[in-house]
Amino acid sequence: MNKGGVGGGGGLGSGSSGGGSGPTAAAAASAAQKQKSLLQRVETDIGNIVDNFSHLVNVSRVNDPPVRNSQEAFMMEMRAARMVQAADSLLKLVSELKQTAIFSGFASLNDHVEQRTVEFHNQAEKTECVLARVGEEAAAILKELESHYYSSAERTSQTQQNE
Repeated sequence: MNKGGVGGGGGLGSGSSGGGSGPTAAAAASAAQKQKSLLQRVETDIGNIVDNFSHLVNVSRVNDPPVRNSQEAFMMEMRAARMVQAADSLLKLVSELKQTAIFSGFASLNDHVEQRTVEFHNQAEKTECVLARVGEEAAAILKELESHYYSSAERTSQTQQNE
């Protein structure tokens, strides 16, 4: 008897794959494996719900012999229980998908924040270099202007007049 994937069938976080180059290839392979496992679970659970519902409708005919009716009632209860199991499995799958979406959202947000921090740090270093160069140029020009002023004829004539 098929249980519709309840309690089995590769949950999130299972499986790691070798090969590829580094953590990104491994993460991509792991994500692909998770997606394949989740799709298989969804197909199995939905197939079980549809199959059990069609059997439930077929068995629900009313017959005259009382023994036959009790057998059909038992079959209906069994099919209904299987439908509930498959629906429960789908609900668990939805919960897992929500958790994955939330946690992967935080991970990508953290990666984005880290990337922006590195970018701003690089921009701050460039800005500091530009400011240092501007300061050096200003100091050199100021020194040149001071030497020009102190050696100018107007300055020497003003100091001679003040004496």
